[in-house]
Amino acid sequence: MTMRIIVAADGSDCAHRAIEWCAQIAPALDAEVVAVHAVEDPVYPMPALAYVAVPPLTQEARDEIRRALEEEWCAPLAKAGTRYRPVLVDGPASSAIIRVAEEEDADLVVTGRRGRGGFAELLLGSTSHQLAHHVGRPLVIIP
Repeated sequence: MTMRIIVAADGSDCAHRAIEWCAQIAPALDAEVVAVHAVEDPVYPMPALAYVAVPPLTQEARDEIRRALEEEWCAPLAKAGTRYRPVLVDGPASSAIIRVAEEEDADLVVTGRRGRGGFAELLLGSTSHQLAHHVGRPLVIIP
């Protein structure tokens, strides 16, 4: 039975290090890596209006994100000859990663310490923090 590793992929430096770590460890575990990128429709707080939803991404923008995921962000996996699948899902990153981990019956979830958003001075990003509290599977957070 093949192990399955879920890795969060968002193009950030920490995510890149997490993917590189998976490229090194997966062959030793005879594991397939599922690289997950979550597409979340942005909302912006507006003082008297609460939140304003922004129109969803165009198909062209989704295609560009998919291209980056497959060709750039997963490049360390391809270069190492690691079995992998890129997966683009809708929703907030932490809940999307948890959902894919459950659907795939993942043996391990890997994420970078920080992603693209938020405040750089925080020890953990919001996604890694949420995963640490809610994933329910072994989790590795790569600095």
